[in-house]
Amino acid sequence: MNPIVPISLAIMAPVEVASLPLCICALVVLVVPVIIIIGMYNSLVSGRNHVRESWSGIDTELKRRYDLVPNLVETVKGYAAHERTVLEQVAEARSRAVASTGSPASQAKDENVLVGSLKQLFAVVERYPDLKASRNFLALQNQLTETEDRIQAARRFYNANVRDYNNRCEMFPTNLIAGMFHFEPAEFFEIDAAIERAAPAVGLSGGQRA
Repeated sequence: MNPIVPISLAIMAPVEVASLPLCICALVVLVVPVIIIIGMYNSLVSGRNHVRESWSGIDTELKRRYDLVPNLVETVKGYAAHERTVLEQVAEARSRAVASTGSPASQAKDENVLVGSLKQLFAVVERYPDLKASRNFLALQNQLTETEDRIQAARRFYNANVRDYNNRCEMFPTNLIAGMFHFEPAEFFEIDAAIERAAPAVGLSGGQRA
């Protein structure tokens, strides 16, 4: 047996053991940034998915309003058929809103046209006491009021997710990852309510009026 081999192994062993901390440090230096980058990337993906999911909630509530508008128009027509201009404007605005499938900003523009036409329709209704007292109209009005509340709630939820996601896209250091992987900021969705729930009247004594 060659006595030189054990001696050489004995000399090399301390050198290898001493190099282990350096290898671990080098590994940490490489792995930790990768973990951080993956975490930021995943947070951007999560934020983008939250925006998309919350937009589906808005879409659902808008479709609910689309379904109510024709019945509302027909009910008004039964009492005020000669208000043809306003009724046609509502029908046309509804068709345009239904067909709008662009960005949230472009859809908001078409939705606000529909909102404006519905406000004109309710202004016309004020001139017809029998129509205002109609059970069918009151039922539709209540349904539309509830739908408007749900649309606004969905809009606020969506815009909150957009704000959080856009902050990640714009703030350092996640903006570097957003630019590298082409994460684009999302658009806010701003629309008015076609009809709002009336606030309870309060008397001078502080109590609610009947």
